Order: sequence, then structure tokens, then C-alpha cells
Amino acid sequence: MVSAIVILLAGLVAAVASFGLAYSDARELQDDMLRQIANLSIVRTTAPVASDTQTPDPDNDWITDQGSKVTIFHLPSNTAPAWLKRDLSPGLYTLDTGPEELRVYVSEEQNGRRKVVTQPTEVRDEIAFNSALFTLIPLLFLIPVLVGLIVYIVRNELAPITRLSASLDEQSAERPQPVSDDGLPHEITPFVHAINRLLGRVSLLMSQQRRFIADAAHELRSPLTALSLQAQNLKSADSIEVMRERIVPLQEGISRARLLTEQLLDLARTQSGESVKSGIDVSAMARELVAEFLPLAEARHIDLGIEEVAPLSLHADPEALRLILRNALDNAIKYTQDRGKVTLRMLSEDNHAVIEVVDNGPGIPVLEHDRIFEPFYRINGTAVGGSGLGLAIASEAAARMGGTVTLHEVQDGAGSIFRYRQKLSKEM
Repeated sequence: MVSAIVILLAGLVAAVASFGLAYSDARELQDDMLRQIANLSIVRTTAPVASDTQTPDPDNDWITDQGSKVTIFHLPSNTAPAWLKRDLSPGLYTLDTGPEELRVYVSEEQNGRRKVVTQPTEVRDEIAFNSALFTLIPLLFLIPVLVGLIVYIVRNELAPITRLSASLDEQSAERPQPVSDDGLPHEITPFVHAINRLLGRVSLLMSQQRRFIADAAHELRSPLTALSLQAQNLKSADSIEVMRERIVPLQEGISRARLLTEQLLDLARTQSGESVKSGIDVSAMARELVAEFLPLAEARHIDLGIEEVAPLSLHADPEALRLILRNALDNAIKYTQDRGKVTLRMLSEDNHAVIEVVDNGPGIPVLEHDRIFEPFYRINGTAVGGSGLGLAIASEAAARMGGTVTLHEVQDGAGSIFRYRQKLSKEM
């Protein structure tokens, strides 16, 4: 409907413009006609019909065309109309004679006499209007025909889109499937392919969410079952000493369940929230985090330190960056043997900020480097307890900020390097 209105308005504008141009051209053609008549060699054939403004003059050649009302006469003449000035130079004029307005062309002959050709402007305007009207009428008839044709063509071409929307409405929201592009106009095909790619990403995301929910339910079931059994054991204790012994594993189980719940909430917030970026002094944040983990490291005689190759400032989400580094440090300290070494290193490389957590622990097999960032994934044979969510949370937070997290081997010994890399922003 909107396209039809636009076409109608455009057609009307084109019609008005066409009429105006044709009208102007017709008036110019009338002037050219006056010039051509004046340039003709006039031979007297009949005497003009006497009127109120003109009197026959035997000294002049008169021709009067009663159809176009063109009058031709010579000057000087004693019987010339009063409105015609004797000193008019050659050229075109529009003169008001009183009863009517005339278009006058004056030309000078070789003998010094002047030839005057006149025509009423009312007649000229009528001729120009009729001439322009003939160019306007076909266009006015063409506009509704054109609108009808365009509406018909658009409806037929877009009919497959209606069927496509119906097939999309019939799909299951839980398992969207790609739509077929058979019978669709070629101009629509790229759009359909983009929809299919989007549906593929949505399907993958929903599959990951279903897997996450299943894994989370499994991970929560075990500690909750253990807590239930420990509570029953505590209830059946027959002495204070036994009760105190059984409270210890119950408290540890509650702590593990609380930590797992907090990590699940962190992961959910990271996946659903939007990054609120601001300027961050990475060096100051690193010192705060090292101070936070220092008691845990000292309890196991782990050398925890900072290596600042270059001062860093980032335009990023402070909470997300803190979450990334906290999880990396927690994993490094947790899996590094007693009297080991963990270093938080900061440097700048190829217009990118690079933050690394380097440890000399047992390391992670190269084949596991990608899978280690999946939720709830843990390497077989790992003796240290955990939920397998720390690095998954770090990966999600990095993706939200436009950075990347990767895992690498230490080149000159055992251990792993957790690396966060983000492009330096010009806003800093």
C-alpha cells in the first residue's frame, strides 16, 4: 500500500513537471513562430479586415491569420495602432494594449523599415495549454495502470515469503530447523540463508543450554545427596564427640555446594548480562588479586608474585576482568603442587594487552586445551576437587568483552600458561 502511494505521488509529480515543461516549450515555440513569420518575405495577398484598432494602410503589407490571430504589418505607418511605439528596437515584447495583451516581435528589414508580428497572449496561452495537455493525458492514464501492475507483480513475487513465514510459525521453538529456499526470488535468497545461519546458532545455543542444565542438575545432585546423608548421620550421633566429628564433613559439603552455586550464578550472569566497560588500571587490579590469594598461596608455600613487563590500562568491564583473573589464579594455585610457583604477568604485544597466569604445576595435555573451557569438564584422574566451571566462566566473560582466553604449555619446563588477550582501545 505504501509503495503504491509513493508511486502515485511520484507519477503526479512527474505529470506536473511534464506539463510545465511542455507548456514552456509550447510558449517558446510560439515565439519561434513569430520570428519565422517575420523573416518570411511577405507578399500582400489581401487587405486586412478593418477593426477598432487597425485601419487599412495602402503603404503597408498586412496579413491577418484569423485562426492563430497573428497580424503582420510594416512600420513606419501613419495608421499604426496607438499602443505600438514608433521607436521599438528589434526583439520580443509583451505589450498591454488595453483591451488585450499582445506578444510582439519586431524585426528590421534591409531597407530600414521594420516588420511587426503580433499575437494575443490569450491565444498563445490557450494553444500552449492544449499542446501541454496532450502530453499530460497519457501519463495520467498510465499512473493507475502502473500502480496496478506493480502491486500485482509485488504480490506474486512475495507470495513465497508468505509461505516461508507460515512455515517458520509452524516450527517448534525448542528445535528450530533451517527453512528451504526453493521457489524464492534470488533477491530474497541471501536473507533466507542468513536466517538459517541464525537458526543454526540458536539451535547450538539451546543445545548447549540443555547440556548445561543437565550437567548442573547432575553436579548439584551429588553434593545435595551427600549433605542429606551427612545430616542423617549427624542426627544419629550418640555423643557430642561423634557429632563434632560428623559436623566437619557436613560443613565441607555445605562449602562445596555454596561454591558450586556461586559459580553457576556467575556463569549465568556472564552469559546473559551485557558488559559495562570503563577504564581499568590492570596493574592495580593485579595487586589486589594477588593480595587476596596470598594467604591461600602461603598456606601451601606457593610463591605467588607479579611480573609487570609493561603497565597496562584497559577499556573493559571491571567485574568481568576480575572474574577472569580470579578464576585463573584460583585454578593455578589449586592445581600447583606445594612449594610451587604462580606468576601473574602483564605485557603489551601487537597493540594487544596480554595478561598471563603462569604456573609450574603438572600441566594440561595439549589435546585437552580446548575442552578445558567447557562447563563441568574435568580431566580424568584429577585428584583436586572442583566443579569444572572456573575456566568456562572465564571464557564466557572474555567473549563478552571481545577478548580471548587460551591455554599454553610452558616452553622450558612443566606447567601451564593461562592467557587473556584483548585489543587495546583508543579510548584509553
